[in-house]
Amino acid sequence: MAKVKKEYDAEGVKLTMRTRDYLADMSGQLALGIMANLVGQLQYFYTDKVGMAVGSVGVVMAIAKILDAFTDVIFGNVIDHSRGGNKKYFRWMIMLAVPAAAIVALLFMIPSGASNGVQVAYALITNLLLTAVIYTMIATPFSAVMVVRTKSNSERSSMGVFRAVGNYGAGMIIAIATIPVTNMLGGTQSAWIKYGVVLALFVLLLFAICWLNGHKAAFTKEGEDETGVQVQAEEEPVPFGSAMGMLFKNKYWVIVLLFNTITAITSAVAASSGTYYCKWIFGNDNLVAIIGGAGMLGTIIGFAVSKPIINKFGIKKTVDIGLLGAAIFAGIRCFIPGNIVVYASTAVLASFVQIPLMCLYGVLTAMTVDYNEWKYDKKLVAMSGGAIGFGNKVGSGLGSLLLSLFLILGSYDASLAVASTSMRYSIYGFSNYLPLVINLLMFLLFRGFDLEQKLPQLRKEIEERRAAKQAE
Repeated sequence: MAKVKKEYDAEGVKLTMRTRDYLADMSGQLALGIMANLVGQLQYFYTDKVGMAVGSVGVVMAIAKILDAFTDVIFGNVIDHSRGGNKKYFRWMIMLAVPAAAIVALLFMIPSGASNGVQVAYALITNLLLTAVIYTMIATPFSAVMVVRTKSNSERSSMGVFRAVGNYGAGMIIAIATIPVTNMLGGTQSAWIKYGVVLALFVLLLFAICWLNGHKAAFTKEGEDETGVQVQAEEEPVPFGSAMGMLFKNKYWVIVLLFNTITAITSAVAASSGTYYCKWIFGNDNLVAIIGGAGMLGTIIGFAVSKPIINKFGIKKTVDIGLLGAAIFAGIRCFIPGNIVVYASTAVLASFVQIPLMCLYGVLTAMTVDYNEWKYDKKLVAMSGGAIGFGNKVGSGLGSLLLSLFLILGSYDASLAVASTSMRYSIYGFSNYLPLVINLLMFLLFRGFDLEQKLPQLRKEIEERRAAKQAE
């Protein structure tokens, strides 16, 4: 007997997504993830393959990320005020698909024989074009597709899962393939350029798949849901200054802002630390692929058990488990820093315990939006999420700067055959001691986040206020 496709979800909202829609949407996220994760490899490429000064690299990466944070806010406003209906969200993708592929390849074509000033200028311009311009102009409207593509929370959740797989898949591809492939091609800058060209063509293909499906997709109707029920009217916009004032008086939003910013710092450091660790501590940078593959196993298992863990322990305890677990495994490496089995196993376990935590970033932000509505009678949805995104970008820039600072303090010299004592301790510092300290600090910071227990009562009061207004 043929299986009948469901037309409505459990809440009575019409379903619009098909399997190919999810896969095409995931391809767009995979392309964006490749672009983003490549940036994490650039620090090693600049210092060890091009020979740029460590301090210059840190400044370049920090400036690019911080300026990128501002363009998120600016371009979000441009999208909100542009015409074209729902199709406008995919229009930017097709217009910028070729420039995106071009800039991916150009990242590695930095003039190796030029002066440090020329190299710094080239690195800064290409990084800004990649992250602050092209990536932002594709990713900002693409992120809105989840809202306008379907009104079903069930389908939105499924889109979120497919996008998470695409994003983490991109991270795994870059982490596992970059060093072995470029070494197989000769390990020189020329090898990285060839690698970049292949990735550029892959990014172009992925964006084309996403656009071909998305630009002809049937979006849900605006103004009412598919059951014919009127959607709640949008609240009046709040002036930027007033909205920011409200947010900074919401202690839970401030905690989530700091939490995301600090997490972005550790993520930026972790993106490059594995390559430095394998090359200088274990003597073979190809090992990063093996350790990355093991980490992927931890990630897959982490995704599989995230929902049960969150359901069993709740939001706050899940966060606590992720933070304390990561701190414990980093602490073990502090005592046994030179053992590859210990390094690999703690990396796998740290990935496993933190995946459920990472699944809660959006949930935590949504909780602060509910608190905004209770406290101010304004949700401030876009401002809450946008400002936290700003913090993520700033955190990434600070992470790159912090990594360079550790390398400078360790007198890093890429031309050496064997790492000096100071180099080894600087690598231990940003790979082991920094995660230990930061995860413990975040655990202490999160002691003040008691919103999970308060939220049911706050939501009840919000509903009572709405009912009272409707009765007037």
